[in-house]
Amino acid sequence: MLKIENLSFAYDREHMIFTGFDLELKKSETVAVMGPSGCGKSTLLGLVSGFLPPTDGRITCNAHRISYAFQEPRLFPWLTVEENLKAVLPKEAPASQITEMLAFMDLGGTETLYPDELSGGMKSRVSLARALLYGGDLFLLDEPFSALDRELCTSLSQKLRRHLDSIGASAIFVTHRREDAEILASRIIEISPVS
Repeated sequence: MLKIENLSFAYDREHMIFTGFDLELKKSETVAVMGPSGCGKSTLLGLVSGFLPPTDGRITCNAHRISYAFQEPRLFPWLTVEENLKAVLPKEAPASQITEMLAFMDLGGTETLYPDELSGGMKSRVSLARALLYGGDLFLLDEPFSALDRELCTSLSQKLRRHLDSIGASAIFVTHRREDAEILASRIIEISPVS
């Protein structure tokens, strides 16, 4: 599914993020990426998605469709929750898909609300719901539970694990909570800052 070989990346000469980084992600596997702030967890997702070009090394990705849930919810502020979700679906998609996904995220009843009417945790869940509705065979999940309390994190981690298993998708899950990583991922890797 994904192979990263000898990856190096620097924003500039003085800010090296990765040197000689390797990772292999198999089909239907979820890998959690952990490490201190600033070590390059989000940068790794940017490199895998193609938003950032590697300084050196190789990234081989055989995914047909990549779905990205960013660390900060990137919702359209002029659209309601329902319209934000509808934006990633084909026009012929049944409305029940949105209703079911909102129930899955414990967001029932928020359809007509705008992003500025939502809490930070609710925005994060809408953002994740949109990524799941967009679908794909590779999901890049950048701390999707960071604004949620522990009980909700545990519940959503379990639900998300079942969902990814049911569709046979692979995922890279960036988190700072080991409990979520242990529930969701089949493997955990730790990234350290480049010294």
